[in-house]
Order: sequence, then C-alpha cells, then structure tokens
Amino acid sequence: MTNERISHEEARKTATELVNKMTIDEKIGQLEYDAKAISHLNIPEYNYWGEALHGVARAGTATVFPQSIGLAAMFDPEMLQQIGTTVSTEARAKHNEYSKLGDRDIYKGLTFWSPNVNIFRDPRWGRGHETYGEDPYLTATNGVAYIEGLQGHEKYLKLAACAKHFAVHSGPEGIRHGFNVDVAPKDLAETYLPAFKAAVQKGHVESVMAAYNAVDGVPAPTNSQLLEKTLREEWGFEGHVVSDYGAEEDVKQYHHYTKSDAETIALAIKAGCDLCAGHLVKYLRQALQEGLITEEAINGAVTRLLTTRVLLGLHATDNDYDEIGFENNDTTEHHQQALTAAYKSFVLLKNNGILPLSEDQLKSIAVIGPTADSTIILQGNYAGTASNNTTILAGIRQAAGEKIRVNYSEGCHLFKDRVEPLAKADDRESEALMMAQHSDVVVLCLGLDSTIEGEQGDAGNAYAAGDKSDLNLPGHQQHLLEEVLAVGKPVILLITAGSALTFNAQETNPALAAIMDVWYPGALGGRAVADVLFGKVSPSGKLPITFYQTTAELPDFTDYSMKNRTYRYMENQALYPFGYGLTYSKVALTNATIENFNKTLENTAVKVTVQNTGDFDIEEVVQVYVHADDSTDATPHAKLTAFQRVALAVGEQKTVTIPVPAYAFEVVNEQGETYSATGQFTFSIGVGQPDERTEYLTAVKPIQLTVTKTF
Repeated sequence: MTNERISHEEARKTATELVNKMTIDEKIGQLEYDAKAISHLNIPEYNYWGEALHGVARAGTATVFPQSIGLAAMFDPEMLQQIGTTVSTEARAKHNEYSKLGDRDIYKGLTFWSPNVNIFRDPRWGRGHETYGEDPYLTATNGVAYIEGLQGHEKYLKLAACAKHFAVHSGPEGIRHGFNVDVAPKDLAETYLPAFKAAVQKGHVESVMAAYNAVDGVPAPTNSQLLEKTLREEWGFEGHVVSDYGAEEDVKQYHHYTKSDAETIALAIKAGCDLCAGHLVKYLRQALQEGLITEEAINGAVTRLLTTRVLLGLHATDNDYDEIGFENNDTTEHHQQALTAAYKSFVLLKNNGILPLSEDQLKSIAVIGPTADSTIILQGNYAGTASNNTTILAGIRQAAGEKIRVNYSEGCHLFKDRVEPLAKADDRESEALMMAQHSDVVVLCLGLDSTIEGEQGDAGNAYAAGDKSDLNLPGHQQHLLEEVLAVGKPVILLITAGSALTFNAQETNPALAAIMDVWYPGALGGRAVADVLFGKVSPSGKLPITFYQTTAELPDFTDYSMKNRTYRYMENQALYPFGYGLTYSKVALTNATIENFNKTLENTAVKVTVQNTGDFDIEEVVQVYVHADDSTDATPHAKLTAFQRVALAVGEQKTVTIPVPAYAFEVVNEQGETYSATGQFTFSIGVGQPDERTEYLTAVKPIQLTVTKTF
C-alpha cells in the first residue's frame, strides 16, 4: 500500500457524490451512530460506536493491555504508539471477519471512541484511570502517540480514532449530565485544551467527541465556540464530531438550554456536532419543517461522516487492511507486548531492600487481599475479553513453583465489612493473620476495581461505578492493612487502582517493606507482578498523577480552577509526587548541558550523562522540567517539558540527548493567550520533578541549569 495518505479533500469529493444521490430521509438515517444501510448506493449499515481504550473493547476476545493510566505511567510514547498499532491490527482483523459474516453490530466497526485525553485534575474522579494523567504535556504526547498507532500512516486510515471528551470534562460523574463548568481562560488554554489541540494538529485525529457538560453555560454538543471556532477554524480540524452517548438529550432535559428535541438536534448540527450518539435524529424532520435547520446544514454533517468512511477505505477495492485476517488477533506476540507494557507501568513507591525477592531464601509467601485473585482488577473498564487472564495469586503461584509454599486468604471484601453475608464482620481477618504468621513474607493486595471506580451510569458497565468520596482504602481494607502489619512479618503492598490512595500514615511503618502501584495491569498482570517481585525485571514506571496527603487540601470537586491542583499548582507536599518512581538500582546524572538554544527554538535539547551505579539492569526515565523564572504568568512550579526512557545495564553509562519543544518556554496569561516568555528559565534534569519530596524519596538531586531568553 502506498504511504501517501488520501486527503480529506479527495475523500470529501467521493462523499459529496454519495450524499448528492441520497434522499433527505436517507441523509437523516446517516446521522445516528447506528447508520442505516442505503442499498441503491451500495452503502451497508454502519455502527460508529467502537471502544479501544487499552485494546479492542466490548467486541469479544482481544489482547487486554494495562489500563490507560498504567500506560501513561510508562512514560514511553514510542511503546504506546506500538500498542496502538497492535490494537488497530486486532480491530481490523475482527472487523474483517465480522463483516464476512454480515455482523455489523455495535463495537465492530472501524471508528473507535478513544483515547480519553481529559486531564485527571482531581483524584476523586472515577474515570481518571481512562486518561493519561494530570499533566497537559504528558497527556498530549501520549494521546498523539496512541492516535498515530491506531490510525496508521498508509493510504487509508487503519482506524479512525476519537479524542474525547471535548472539553473541560473530569467529573463529578453524578452531575455530569447537567453540570456547567465555569473555567478561567488561562486554565482552559493552559491545562484543559492542549491535549485536544495536539491530537488535532499533530495526531491528525479523525474524530472528536463532545462532552456531556456545558462550558460557560453552553452544553458541549451545541457549543459553536468550541466546535466551530476553536476546533475547526483555529485548529484546522477536518474530521467529524460525535456527541457523547445521550449528551444531546441532556441539552433539553438537564441543561434546560433548549425547549424541544427538534431545537436541540438542529442546534447541535449547526454548531458542528455531526453524529448523534443517541436518538434525537428522528426529530430532524420536525426541525426542517419548523425552519430550525436547512438541508444544506444536514448535507455538511453527512458529508463529513461519509468522508471518514471513505478515508477508512470502506468503499475502496485497493485497501490492504482488508487482508488482515483472523490469525492476527489475540496473538502470542501481542500478549508479550501487553506483558512488557505491564512491566513498564508498575511504579515502585517504597522499597527497604526486600525487593526483588530472593527465591532461595523463601520457604513460604502469604498472598492476602480482596484483589489478589480478582480478574476484574486486571481489566479496568472499557476492556475486551481476555483469553489468558492471570491473577496476581496465579502469577505468584506459577513463579513460586513447588519450592515455595503460597498461603492465600481473601482477607476482607473489597468494600463490604464481610465476605459471607451470614458471618460476622471481618470474617476473613483471622484467616489472613494465620497466613501471615505462617509465612516468611506477605504480599498484600489492596485497592479498588472498576466496580467502584469508573463511569457513572454507563449502560455497558454492569456495576454502574463512579467517583470516590475520599482517598482512603474502601471497606475494611485499611483495618486489614494495619492488622497484617502488626503481625510483624515484612509486608509488600500491591496497590490495584486507577487513582491515588492514602494509607493513614502506615506507609512509614517499618513492617511495610515495599509498596508498588500496579494499576489495572491487563490480562497478564499477575504474571507481570510475579516477574517483578522475583526480579526478572525491574519496575520502571513513574506516577502520571499526584498522590495527595488528603482531599482536605484540594478545592471543591466541582471547582475547575487549577489553584492548588496537580503538581504544577499544589501548595502542600505530596505523599508521592507526580513523576516519581523507584527502580531496583540507582543512577547518577552528570555533565548536563543545554544544546542549540537559539531564536528558532526548533532544535533545543538537553544533553546529559546517566549511569547505572547499582547492581540491577534497569530502565530509567530521565525527566526535564522548566520554569519561566521571570514571568508572572508561569505556573507556580516547573512543568514537565521533555522526558526519555533509558535502558541501562549494571554499570552502564549513556549520554542521551532529549529534544525540548518550544512549549518549554511558553506561558499563558489571564486572558488565555499563549506566548513565548523572555527572561531567565531554570531547567531541572533528573528522575522526577524538582521538589524536596522527590529528592528525599529518590536520593537523586536534579541538575539545574539556567538560560536567559531575550527573544
């Protein structure tokens, strides 16, 4: 297949020809997510709703990768792009086979409503684990990488990706259908929009999803300022816009912004929302009769939608992607990639030297906790059906073999006070203590899963999960933690969650020998955990979010101001900072310089030598933070502007050159205007952000360099 991508202009000509042959009813039938077939034009039915957050989701068997927040913790956009390529291959394989059987149901098309590039601004938000974390630069970089992997670079789009949810959307879930976000222009331009802009201008994303909430009083699906002026006119977006499911219904029902459904659907299409993920399209005839919309406006929306299908090669005879077969789905190679991603995603928060475990010094291990033998914690939400689920318990059993006895107890329920309904509270606690007492070391598996952390009211989520009220371990898990620690055996805490948690100061307990965040690690998560615990590989992930001490230091959940939120604006010291994560070794950074700093800002880079000074082969993430010291518009703390993952064997030394984008020198004023600042800039080069807590936890002092910019 040629590498030259068919242009939107060329595809639009073909789409226009098709639209010109349609009746008005046929056009209307194309504007709902389950578009109708038009037999005389040889257009089959097509369902636009697909999910591919971390693998092909809800369409049967597929490789299940770690949840998005774990993929963000890799700090490895190159790997994320490779994962996107794998996901698109599996999606094409499944679509091709389903189509042969005439199955064109939901989730089986080639338009996928992923990735979620919203900012994880508050740790209470249940859907935060669908995102790439709290930082605009990390989110934008990862979003572009995943989009490029999904869409490919050949003549036709491999898949059509979708950046969601546009815009300023990150909870609370319970009021999202009628919630209005009052957002300051600075916060909008500096924090909430950059990832979407990058998805459009760098990733060339084919679709954007309008959110449920309103922005400055205007519901997102009818917000022409966002959809037309910002998205299409300012950013040059050429694809189509889809509403979140039922978001257009919300405009009248919950936002009370319109008086009728006919007015809503007309206003949405005129504002730039082309595809209705809901059921308001049936009111378009009424809207036409009442003069609320013109057929020309309808033609524009239908043309944009058909253009996407042309770009996907759905009407072509020379599309090599049609040859991707059944055997390319759920392969051994893809499973290995998911395993590698899990290794890179795990964030080691504490280690007194107990890890990695020495097999020849162990006779028994206790595996305790409500998430230890859970397949749900492997999946996260918006997941496919795995053919190879390996729970943490199963992974440890496999690694332990017959030499090490594995003692297991559920310990407690995930969120209730007992496991058996007729038993007394804490009915599994004595068993857990028994296991701990008779073991050399305890692996304690605590946290959350998608039954209690996720999207509110999603019809595809049987558990109707939602937000958190605080950062505490749910149910009786905190009590179990404290009781197991009191036994006195060394405890390794594995956190399974998609967001920040706290442990009531137990993280400083000497008996708590190690803490590792494994997120929702994908189908092979249990095997990955065991491999890391026993030292087959070193953990190398970094936190894409802040672990706060408590929610008391945060603004109200409904307040979208960035004041005292995320590492760039927070005033208090973090429990575990953004960008933090240990490995099984130590590194030293030396000889840092800033290269090619000139007026173009095109080739600016940081050059630094990094050496593995410990006794374990590792991968480390070198991070560059920049602060505009003389600008009153700069964020209070230095912002992440570049990073690079580096593989280092024991004793190995490498000199790496890390490109620094012009973004490093940009600030945003109170009017929301982005500009390149002048004056002194401080560069901090290290293995985390340049704050006291990170330096204390890592024992690595960042190198700081300054430049003065006069242009």
